[in-house]
Amino acid sequence: MAHAEEQPPEGCPAVRVIAMPADTNPYGDIFGGWLMSLMDSAAGSVAARHSKGRAVTIAVEGMTFLRPVVVGDEVSVYAKLASVGRTSMRIGVEAWRRTRHDDRSYRVTQATFTFVAIGEDRHPRPVPTLPAE
Repeated sequence: MAHAEEQPPEGCPAVRVIAMPADTNPYGDIFGGWLMSLMDSAAGSVAARHSKGRAVTIAVEGMTFLRPVVVGDEVSVYAKLASVGRTSMRIGVEAWRRTRHDDRSYRVTQATFTFVAIGEDRHPRPVPTLPAE
């Protein structure tokens, strides 16, 4: 379970959206797949920017849902490049929720997404190394 004192990552989220009724199952719960799709989009943005081109998802590791998301919640997804290989990139992604009438945010889930950069021929292509910090 997420701790009450947790804070979202610094910086702007890669994706921010309000959960709507169309994003629910017949019981009114937000689909986990909807949230995973937002996370994949956020990670894909980071991968495309770093690789300067097309990149595709090849794996998702470690996703556990810690809290529910309900209709009306603001969902913010943060994504950060964690490591790169010759053609691949690992991106840490966190999803956070905030109710419409509160300033507190709560971690919903996190995972590591792995992307591979591909060229026009749809074969893997090299990616730049991580910038020195």
